[in-house]
Amino acid sequence: MKKLFFTSCFLLFLSSLQAQQKITLHFHNKVGDKDLQLFTETYTNKFGESFTVNRFKYYISKIILIDSDSKYYAFPSDYFLIDEADSLSKTITLTTAAKKINDIQFLIGIDSIKNVSGVQTGALDPMKGMFWTWNTGYVFAKLEGQSDASHAPQHLLSYHVGGFKQNENALRFVRLNIGQNVSTKNLILNINADILKWFDNTSTIKIANQSVCHQPGNFAMQLADNYAGMFSIQQ
Repeated sequence: MKKLFFTSCFLLFLSSLQAQQKITLHFHNKVGDKDLQLFTETYTNKFGESFTVNRFKYYISKIILIDSDSKYYAFPSDYFLIDEADSLSKTITLTTAAKKINDIQFLIGIDSIKNVSGVQTGALDPMKGMFWTWNTGYVFAKLEGQSDASHAPQHLLSYHVGGFKQNENALRFVRLNIGQNVSTKNLILNINADILKWFDNTSTIKIANQSVCHQPGNFAMQLADNYAGMFSIQQ
């Protein structure tokens, strides 16, 4: 009887392993239809302002996979820093019991609880260069470079977006449609992130008017509203 019991448990364990599917997310940072190249390429936004990019990073967290029955498969404890300078960081692998999905949702940034939870490790390590102070917490997204349109010293372009408090909340959820009942078996999702949306989406942001953002507030929230629309599924 005991042997039969343990055999049944083992078979159930194997069945649960077989039910798990791996989904791979590849993030492709773009400037319009061009692949982002750090330091070497000059780009132009909608307003004719040229700029280069030296750093481009953003946090992806609270990923949720959604099936056709609106059932959610959540990854609430996983935080990922997408860093253009680190090619490995742009690939995320998830293991899920979902067999077919329609949408993917994620948070750009770090939730308020983690922001006030003290020193973190892994992707949240302050050594990653995405942490301000104990009071303001994490930078959710960072875009740095130069632009001739900038009036800052050395023509600096520097947008550090963060803030999670009520009147300065720059946290943004993104939901992308993948298709109808897409099988998760060996599924690879290529997700584009277009930097040009930082300047022109829900708000018009000209480098000549404001080329630096280093604190929470209204301008940070405008930038967050804009870059929330930079993501799309690559067909």
